[in-house]
Amino acid sequence: MPHNPPYIAQIAIDRTSSTPLHAQIAEPLAKLIEDGAIEPGTRLEDEVSMAERLKVSRPTARRAMETLTNRGLIVRRRGAGTQVTPTRVHRPMALSSLNDDLEKSGVDPRTTVLEWEIEQAAPGVAAALNIPVGSDVVRMRRLRMLRDEPLAIMSNWLPAGIAPTRDELESGGLYGRLRERGIKVAVGFQQISARLATADEGRLLNEPTGAALLTMQRTAYDEQHRAVEFGMHVYRASMYSYDQTVLA
Repeated sequence: MPHNPPYIAQIAIDRTSSTPLHAQIAEPLAKLIEDGAIEPGTRLEDEVSMAERLKVSRPTARRAMETLTNRGLIVRRRGAGTQVTPTRVHRPMALSSLNDDLEKSGVDPRTTVLEWEIEQAAPGVAAALNIPVGSDVVRMRRLRMLRDEPLAIMSNWLPAGIAPTRDELESGGLYGRLRERGIKVAVGFQQISARLATADEGRLLNEPTGAALLTMQRTAYDEQHRAVEFGMHVYRASMYSYDQTVLA
C-alpha cells in the first residue's frame, strides 16, 4: 500500500473512548478541511483504503465519509472518487452580476454559451419583460465555471434589440455587456429557492442526478424602469451560498 496521506496522521483512533469510531475519523478530517490544511479540490482516498489504514470496518469508514458529505465538506462522485469541496462562493444578496462578483473577489471566471437563439416570447417571458407575446427575444443558456469546476447554469431572456452576441457573452458578463450598450441595471426582483438537479443539470454541473441546487429567478429593470432581463439560474449548493445581513 502507498505511503499514508498526510491527513491520516491526524486521525487517532481510541477504541476505549465513548466517541463512536466514525466520529473519531470524521471530526479530525472536518477540522483539517475547515482550517484549510486540506485544500479545496484535494482528492481523498476511498473508504476501502481508509478502513484498511485505520484498522476499522468499511461501514465505519463509509459513515465517516457520509458525515463529511452531509456537512458539505466533501463531494463523492461515481468514477471520480472523493474530493474536498471546491472553493465556495459566498455572494451578497444584492443586484449584481455573478461574473462581476467573481472578478471582484479575485477569481477569473469562464463562461461557455450552451445556447443562443432568437425566438418569439412565450406568455411567461413576455409578462416578465412586459412585452407583447410573440416579440423577438434572445434566449441564452450559459455554463459558468469557477477555475475548472462548473458552478452555475444560467438561462436568460432579453429583448432582441439589446441582447449581447454569443461571442460577447463568451468573454464577459451579461451586465457588463449591457453597460457597454448604455444600459444600466438599476433594480431587480428575484426569488431564491432550492430543488434537485435533473439528469442534464447533473451532467453539466458534475453532480449526481438529484443533487441539491440553489435556484434564482430574477427580472431586472434599467434606470428608465424598462424590463431588460428575465433570468432563471441554478447553482451547485455544494459550492454556492447567498449571504444576507438582517436587522432586528
